[in-house]
Amino acid sequence: MRRGSSGLNLLLGINKPVGMTSHDVVDIVRRALGERRVGHAGTLDPAAEGVMVIGVGQGTRLMGLLTADSKSYLATVRFGYETNTDDGEGEVTKTSPLTENLSDANYARNMLQGLLGEQEQVPPAYSAISVGGKRAYARARSGEEVVLEPRRVQVLEAQLISIDSGTLEAPAEGARNEVATLDWQCAFTVSKGTYIRAIARDMGRAAGGAAHLARLCRTVSGTVTLAQCVSLERVRELGAKGVGGIALDPARSLGLPVRRLGDSELSDVTCGRMLDAGGVRRGKRVALVHDSRLLGVWESTGTRLMAKANFPQGIEGVRA
Repeated sequence: MRRGSSGLNLLLGINKPVGMTSHDVVDIVRRALGERRVGHAGTLDPAAEGVMVIGVGQGTRLMGLLTADSKSYLATVRFGYETNTDDGEGEVTKTSPLTENLSDANYARNMLQGLLGEQEQVPPAYSAISVGGKRAYARARSGEEVVLEPRRVQVLEAQLISIDSGTLEAPAEGARNEVATLDWQCAFTVSKGTYIRAIARDMGRAAGGAAHLARLCRTVSGTVTLAQCVSLERVRELGAKGVGGIALDPARSLGLPVRRLGDSELSDVTCGRMLDAGGVRRGKRVALVHDSRLLGVWESTGTRLMAKANFPQGIEGVRA
């Protein structure tokens, strides 16, 4: 076994805590499992929590195959002030008085319904989007004015959960003036690449005032739900010897149908020789499985299956 290799090949669903970067999570899993090859799919801001899919060993090769075309969130949209980061971590750039309609559930539901569908969204200046080879947030932190082009996104669901009564908040450390705030607890399902921070910012402006994202929890990423995720403490507790018992099913996580391989087909798969499509429609992909391990993701040419990705050591955890 190579130095820095645990021999594990799997996917984990981690419930990322608030205050950690995505890289922090990867680093903790590396140390807990004694595995150098660890990666993640779908970055979460430090202030956010919830679903993060982690690849271990050959599981890192699935990161680019996990489409996660849609993601779901629970979000707290706080009216009263706007920040330069569009969340509670930034500097206040605008304040506004609370209007009576912000406490009206029907008004809130109508605004959220108006968000549904495709739209142009300007991402937050403090984001990981590359601008001239440099991250937008790095340019913003250095004092540069960052202007990002709008992106086409889609809001699939937007529901009001509750409206919390207004409170007074000092939005910055040492601030002398308190700002009246009001929270909408919302549930969103959005397309990949949609910023909930930008949605919160734009909701404040649409209401004729100011708002930001006060709290965010990702509840679903692709096919992986928060209920399937575990804490980092649980990963540390189990370590390399026990973590296989909490691994995600890689075939289910990819959203692919399973084709179970006979022993006689193993050498064909290992060598990349095409297999009979067995009725799989042209252009569709299947997960090739043997002994509860994912050995490959193959695509139909119409009559034959052709390898798109092979995993010689097998990615464990298939239960379907």
